[in-house]
Amino acid sequence: MVIIVVSGRKRKFDEQTALQAAMEVFWAKGFVGASLADLTKSMNINKPSMYSTFGNKEALFIKATQHYIDHNMKVHLDALFTPDTPLKIRLKNYMMSIVGMQCSTEQPKGCYLVLCQSEIAGGDIPDEAKKLLIDIETAPNALFTDLFTTDKESISLGLNINAEGNALSLYTALKGCAAMARSKVASTDLSFVIDTILAGVFISNTDIEATANKLQS
Repeated sequence: MVIIVVSGRKRKFDEQTALQAAMEVFWAKGFVGASLADLTKSMNINKPSMYSTFGNKEALFIKATQHYIDHNMKVHLDALFTPDTPLKIRLKNYMMSIVGMQCSTEQPKGCYLVLCQSEIAGGDIPDEAKKLLIDIETAPNALFTDLFTTDKESISLGLNINAEGNALSLYTALKGCAAMARSKVASTDLSFVIDTILAGVFISNTDIEATANKLQS
């Protein structure tokens, strides 16, 4: 609980609740689209309280982004490392856990990070926030690449041979699903997309070679 003294009066608010509210504004409108009025209204605090507790808009955005990672991204990781579960099922459960969040009606649809990262090209994201978004951009790909490289089942299936390409395929699918979720496509429909991508990744090297030979003949 944070207590701010404004004009001799004490004003109480819960910092985590306010941060959650700010995160949802950025999630819905992006960094550029979120105005200070939008943020303070959603957080139910005034501007002096926001500045004294969270700093300026960029500082608030950085805190909100970390809040998103801690509360909306890390929760999916358990599905990826479930013991005694085939790799393909682990990947499907992990990806659908994320897609389910992207399509949920309990918060803005789509992906907070994908939306905000798309604003970088416009040049309107301040440097520190831009660096954070760029650093985060590499994390999902690195996670998938490491999994394909080190997982025993992945190695036995030969998926480690093109670990980076396989990782990029899955990450691209998740980013595409985020865009479709923002367009209100249901998670049940996006499940087919995930199944199709995984089926392609899990084609054996023999099948790939046979398909290539068939296309050339």
